[in-house]
Amino acid sequence: QPVGVYSPFLCGEESFGTGADHVREKDGLWAVLAWLSVLAHEPEQPASVRDIVQRHWKRYGRDLYCRWDFEGVDSTAADKVFDTLREQIPEKAQISEFEYLDPVDGSTVSRQGIIFAPSSEERAVFRLSGTGSEGATIRLYLERYIANPTEADLETDAPSALADLGQKALQLANLNALTGRDHPDVVT
Repeated sequence: QPVGVYSPFLCGEESFGTGADHVREKDGLWAVLAWLSVLAHEPEQPASVRDIVQRHWKRYGRDLYCRWDFEGVDSTAADKVFDTLREQIPEKAQISEFEYLDPVDGSTVSRQGIIFAPSSEERAVFRLSGTGSEGATIRLYLERYIANPTEADLETDAPSALADLGQKALQLANLNALTGRDHPDVVT
């Protein structure tokens, strides 16, 4: 993206989340309706999406989100990455593994991912996906909350702002050495 070009990332996922510059399927229609509702109730007319989003961030803080995908990773190497992380759980309080408890049937699904949370304002979540056509996909979800964003925080794109957290997480998992990958295949 060229410097100085502002393009907020909006998408229509089930939770009306933000994080990509595309609109998918029917969820996109709900996102459009939600934004039309936001614009209709905007006190300053005409208002740009940029102005609305930045006012929101100034008032409530900014949540940054980015996902790094490492696709087509050898399955054995991907398992070693997760084993490396699991070995550190007893040693480091900021690493944990999570499981999903289904509220409907009470079933539990374990080994859903590993969380690295170096502070209460940021975390990196590793998840393993075998849904690709070849090998495994390691997904690294990066998140950071900025309670009182500066003007620079308002202008910085999420992938750039989260790059340092991503590098810390990759070092912790020894991902580069175990997979031979030094950068993600896809950043969203």
